[in-house]
Amino acid sequence: MAVLVVGGAGYIGSHTARALRQNGYEVIIFDNLSTGHSLLVDGFELIVGDVTDRDKLSPIMNRIEAILYFAAHAYVGESVENPRKYFTNNVQSALQFLDTAIDAGIYHFVFSSSCAVYGVPATIPIAEDAPRQPINPYGASKLFFENALEGYGRAYGLRYANLRYFNAAGADESGQIGELHNPETHLIPLALAAASGSGPELQVFGCDYPTPDGTCVRDYVHVSDIAEAHVLALQQLLGEKTQISLNLGTGQGYSIKQVLNAVQDITGRSVPWRPKPRRPGDPPVLIADPSRAHQILRWKAQRPLERIVSTAWQWMSARNNFSLATPPGSRTGPNWPSSGKEVRGRA
Repeated sequence: MAVLVVGGAGYIGSHTARALRQNGYEVIIFDNLSTGHSLLVDGFELIVGDVTDRDKLSPIMNRIEAILYFAAHAYVGESVENPRKYFTNNVQSALQFLDTAIDAGIYHFVFSSSCAVYGVPATIPIAEDAPRQPINPYGASKLFFENALEGYGRAYGLRYANLRYFNAAGADESGQIGELHNPETHLIPLALAAASGSGPELQVFGCDYPTPDGTCVRDYVHVSDIAEAHVLALQQLLGEKTQISLNLGTGQGYSIKQVLNAVQDITGRSVPWRPKPRRPGDPPVLIADPSRAHQILRWKAQRPLERIVSTAWQWMSARNNFSLATPPGSRTGPNWPSSGKEVRGRA
């Protein structure tokens, strides 16, 4: 069967496209390439367009049976500075796309959500029944769309899965695809760049948290594990399940300093870093309770932190991208190479 991966030229979308193909699905990528990269989906059918373009989408909808939706702006800090951008794209445009899908009779929908819907959790680890109280526009936009899917499920019979990622990291074990963010804000690629000596020293925001070493603790989950969960969620929706909301994490937290130690172990190089003041709204600890994903999908993250770091190092080393690391305070980020035309839009 054919599936449409919207935003499939991005980080998690491209890894999921590979996992889908490996499981026998015909995969069509739809992306406007504003943040995605055609080189990440080389060998796939790629249609460049905007999620609000019904004329371009209509012929595609006649070919598919399910949708996996990754199209979103995803920088928390930017969402605070420019909430209009986030609600326009992550809510308004996404709802227009959802209406197009429903009107075309597509009733299987896997949504790329986020642990940001929980905000600052009252208890750790975080289970799916924890209060969803986002503290930034990015998290609020994800929660809004989760609520829309729930309403569409009740009214129109939409089968949906909300997959709430914790800290996606790492790269495909083939070394052929990995992270290409612009700007890069994720800890592991920034730490690898700093360790290589061709990126700026790492800025560590907050060293006085109530954690064992004073730095934030996060649940890092390999992007390929996340991709495999999407395939399993789709299979559940095509079977007996009608609605799924699941955390995708390992259930194991690592502090920033522990991650830097892992980077040093893998690369053989220390990570230069500088302490900075805490950022408002950063919780000390975010760790998933992934037990429901195991119960429903029979899914469990398989790749430990060491494998996350080593695959990221393999990808970055092979592409020689360390010299393109984002300077401190830069809003433009690295000039990542792309083999495709960039189309400004809202996918």
